[in-house]
Amino acid sequence: MKNLADIMKQAQQLQGRMEAMQAELDAAEIEGRAGGGLVAVVMSGKGAVKKVSIDPSLMKEDEREILEDLIVAAAADAKHKAEVLAAEKMKSVAGGLPIPPGFGL
Repeated sequence: MKNLADIMKQAQQLQGRMEAMQAELDAAEIEGRAGGGLVAVVMSGKGAVKKVSIDPSLMKEDEREILEDLIVAAAADAKHKAEVLAAEKMKSVAGGLPIPPGFGL
C-alpha cells in the first residue's frame, strides 16, 4: 500500500504544478510580429489575443488586404511562440515523474 500512497502523492504534486503552469501561461505575454515589425500581436500563453499594434504607415485604404494578412501572420507567429512556451513548461512540470511513453498531458 505504501507504493499506492507514493503514487497518489506524486499525482497531487503533479496536479499542483499543472495548475501553477496553467496560471503562468495565462499571465504570459508573447509577441508575434509580421511585416518587418509593422504589425505586432500580443497574446497569452494560452492563445488569447490581448493586443494588436499597427504601424500608422499601413493605415491606407488601398493596403487594407495587406494589413489583414499581416495581422493573421503576426497572430500565427505569437501562437507558435505560445505553443513552444507551453511545451517547455509542460516538460518541466512532468520532469522526474514516471509517465508512460505516449501518455500526453
